[in-house]
Amino acid sequence: MPTVLMMAGRRLFFYANEGNEPIHIHCRKGERECKYWLDRERFDLEEVYAYNLSLRDRRDIKKIIFDHFEYIEQRWEEFQRSRQP
Repeated sequence: MPTVLMMAGRRLFFYANEGNEPIHIHCRKGERECKYWLDRERFDLEEVYAYNLSLRDRRDIKKIIFDHFEYIEQRWEEFQRSRQP
């Protein structure tokens, strides 16, 4: 579960064993957690799940992801390459 970013007490990370899902990022802070798929073509996000998040939490997390969209993409590619034999 490599950490991609630590921002405002939030840990953004990837899970190593999630099959063939599209590029995505998990975010956790305390008892709050969510997952977003990143749409590279449209520079957009889709919330896959959210647990214990307020509307403000969702807005803040989306802003962090959008602000670091390209960096997350790069780290995703590196992570996927590192997992190949």
